[in-house]
Amino acid sequence: MFGALGRIASRRPWFIILAWLVFVVLVVALAPPFKATNDQADFLPRHYESIKAAELQQEAFPQDSTIAAIVVFDRKDGEKLTEEDQAQVAEVVQGLDGNLEPAFVSITAGPPSENGLVQLAVVGLSEDATGYDTQSFDAVKALRKDLDEAVTGDLRYGVTGNAAASYDQQESGNKALLIVGLATILLILVLLAIIFRSVLICVMPIVVVILVAQVAIGLIATANELFDLKASQDIETILFVVLFGIGTDYILFFLFRYRERLREGEEKRDAVAHALERAGEAIASAGGAVIVAFMALVLSSLGIFRSIGPALAIAVAVTLLAALTLVPAVVTLLGRALFWPSKKYLVEPEAARFAAAGRSVGRHPGRYALASGGVLGLLAIAALSFNPTFDLGSSGTSSTAESAVALKTLEKGFPAGATDPTQVLLRSTDGSPLDADDVTAYQQSLSELDGVAQVLPGEASADGSVASFSVYLDGDPASDASIAAVKGPIRDGAHEAAPDGTEALVGGTTSVFVDFQAAMNRDYRVVFPVAAIVIMLILALLLRSLVAPLYLMAAVGLGFAATLGATSILFQNILGHSGLIFILPIYVYLFVVALGTDYNILMIARLREEARDGLEPRDAAAEAIKHAGPTIAAAGVILAGTFASLMLAGNSFFTSMGFALAFGIAVSAFGMAMFFVPAITALIGHAAWWPGHGDEKKPEAEPETASV
Repeated sequence: MFGALGRIASRRPWFIILAWLVFVVLVVALAPPFKATNDQADFLPRHYESIKAAELQQEAFPQDSTIAAIVVFDRKDGEKLTEEDQAQVAEVVQGLDGNLEPAFVSITAGPPSENGLVQLAVVGLSEDATGYDTQSFDAVKALRKDLDEAVTGDLRYGVTGNAAASYDQQESGNKALLIVGLATILLILVLLAIIFRSVLICVMPIVVVILVAQVAIGLIATANELFDLKASQDIETILFVVLFGIGTDYILFFLFRYRERLREGEEKRDAVAHALERAGEAIASAGGAVIVAFMALVLSSLGIFRSIGPALAIAVAVTLLAALTLVPAVVTLLGRALFWPSKKYLVEPEAARFAAAGRSVGRHPGRYALASGGVLGLLAIAALSFNPTFDLGSSGTSSTAESAVALKTLEKGFPAGATDPTQVLLRSTDGSPLDADDVTAYQQSLSELDGVAQVLPGEASADGSVASFSVYLDGDPASDASIAAVKGPIRDGAHEAAPDGTEALVGGTTSVFVDFQAAMNRDYRVVFPVAAIVIMLILALLLRSLVAPLYLMAAVGLGFAATLGATSILFQNILGHSGLIFILPIYVYLFVVALGTDYNILMIARLREEARDGLEPRDAAAEAIKHAGPTIAAAGVILAGTFASLMLAGNSFFTSMGFALAFGIAVSAFGMAMFFVPAITALIGHAAWWPGHGDEKKPEAEPETASV
């Protein structure tokens, strides 16, 4: 199959390139715009309490506007607000009211805090805005601009709240994308220049990936619209890194084989065809494993993963298609010019380091298996210390962002929970009006719960059957302490204190995070095993073996645990972070398991190839490391470096993810694929290929007899 594909690409390169260009134009022209959201409630199923509470709030109080933003006023010198300051606040608010952007419906100033240091103005959200959409972000920008012009003297302001924090998070993400993009492209250019010393080879992956990205984003946007999927704002940055990392890897897998065939004296078209025949199966199998791992996320109960899984799967599928068709066609068209200005690309280097490493592993496979496995095993133990944090807001935004600074200012005079109150709704189970005394007593019960700073008087619905209480938490609504409080004493206490004939629902952003945590725990139990089982099936089909897939997946699992352990040691024990973002394990699992399997597949495929050429298991391991080692090393450095660029993004989420993924890929390439897998394969010997015996020597072709 791959040989035939290689022959088509080498004989009809212009046809394939033209077909790709038409494909790109059609997708870009016809695809809907890509939309993303930061609203975590968009990602939860309807049966969770926070979503039920939101629906009841909308049903019982349709006239109420959601708090979109909060303007925090204080003095530059940190002293109490004077009467002149308060008069200016009133004047500013009066001037803004009625002149806000359409996403904001009103702005109302409250009294100064009891200590006189802070005064707040609350901005309402219109019904047709979400607080996470473009019009809301435009309204935040306009509000800040108007305040900048209106606030003078010693008075200063800061805008925080959901819409403002989401806007700052988006800006932080855009900045991260720019930084990560520049760092990734520079890294790829430098490393490819060192490896191939060719201008065109440096440029080709970038051009190919940019084309692939246009197609991928268009197809992802189409899939999101067709299947009503919600895309997280972070997907664009992650998608960019994945496309460049995987795309460059697959191109390298092909180019190393192509150069190897040229060095053996083949003409360029034959070299393209034979290179794709040999590398195509490994590339397709590696891509298939990645796609399956990402698609396993459709089993998630969270919309964020149900959308990011297919999105990344689509991106990898398009990249895989390009690697198997567009890249060979471009290579054929460029011919020898591909390697310009290098003049030694046909000279076989000694590859002394990899040859020596291969001989050493072949002679002492037990030592290498024990050493590599032992080190990773020790790191894996540290994974037990992983402490998840659910503070998505602060992890995704820089601490210097205006919304973050304004929140700190607000806390000088008000509970941090005032920025985003938790809503507790008390509902009559039979639809009759609630008793006024019961409502008052219930408010008192809520105010006595641990984690609660203040409870505002209950607001009754039009028919009196529902009362809504705004609960100010002690801490930041997105903090781990607040989430723990809502999950435990506040929810439990709200339910238990509900009078007979009523029921209570706890809603708000913090409650959403609580349900998000529960959904994630469920997903860990479902998605991980399914992805592992399906990847094992792919390996079994590729290798025609039931033994090799077992230790290959065990190796990847060990790499996953070691990665999580090393990340926990660095960020929690050394840098002093209280915890790591709770969704990190699933990203590490999917990327390290899926992408790390790429290198194992490349190495195990080369091991089988060397064995089929008649080498014994230990000699096959030595030769496989000698020939496949440079490819895996180059691809591993590029992919690990690409993920490491996420650490430049400027927020803790991408910093920890960048380190974890870079470390995991490095472990997969240099620890697992380079040493552990060849060593274990050499130790097990021919039994590694049972029952297919794919390592059996190929029968030699019989010499042709001359016709008489």
